Amino acid sequence: MNRAHSRLPNWLLAPALIAAVLFLLPLLALLTEAPWRDLLPLLTSNETLQALALSVRCSLIAALLCLLLGLPLATWLAHGNGLLHTSVRVLVTLPMVLPPIVGGLALLKAFGGNGLLGGALVDWFGLDIPFTTSAVVLATTYVAMPFFVLTVEGGLRTFDRRYTEAAATLGAGPWRSFCTVTLPLVQPTLRAGLLLAWARALGEFGATITFAGSFAGRTRTLPIAVHHALDTNPPAAVALSLVLLLVSALVLFLLRHRWFPSR
Repeated sequence: MNRAHSRLPNWLLAPALIAAVLFLLPLLALLTEAPWRDLLPLLTSNETLQALALSVRCSLIAALLCLLLGLPLATWLAHGNGLLHTSVRVLVTLPMVLPPIVGGLALLKAFGGNGLLGGALVDWFGLDIPFTTSAVVLATTYVAMPFFVLTVEGGLRTFDRRYTEAAATLGAGPWRSFCTVTLPLVQPTLRAGLLLAWARALGEFGATITFAGSFAGRTRTLPIAVHHALDTNPPAAVALSLVLLLVSALVLFLLRHRWFPSR
């Protein structure tokens, strides 16, 4: 193609530059205000390490739950377009567009002591989920699973089903064909979905603080620790924010071949 014909209009440059600065400026401000001299003591304090350990543990459990529960759901969604499939897909997508605090309130009303299911859990099993570490896992799974399900569903929809048909002609049943043919061929999509779900779970704040609260060592994850430190120790809030920023940048780096293909 002639380079002259592919040249973009000059008037696009100014708004594009403004948009780029809009994304860059807050990051520069964060890096400028970072307490670099005191960074190591702030990041190795007992409170920070507790929040980091809790965040990593709960986000990894959430990612595992996304895999165990989300993979069957994504597979089912990828094999249909009817009204039922569309309705379920809307339900799956809803936590992505719902204000996180509303999601947390909905979880509280569902699993709280007087909630739709919470009362029965307390009466029958003695399980009081809100404001516990289990609530953190449930909240992070709730907001992270849509990222996994929709990513994997997209991969399964583009999967060439002739491979599974060929496996069927060779005598492989549906389960064996799914495990030995489909899953290996969609591994890149599975990895991308898991990585997105884990990153979303690690950075979750609104639903978690509403449903689980902010109790040090029990429910105070890294994002909640940032919010708490804003009032008590602003330099620590910036330091903790840098950790989350680094994780986000690492996730984007690992997904670079999927989202930022080279020409």
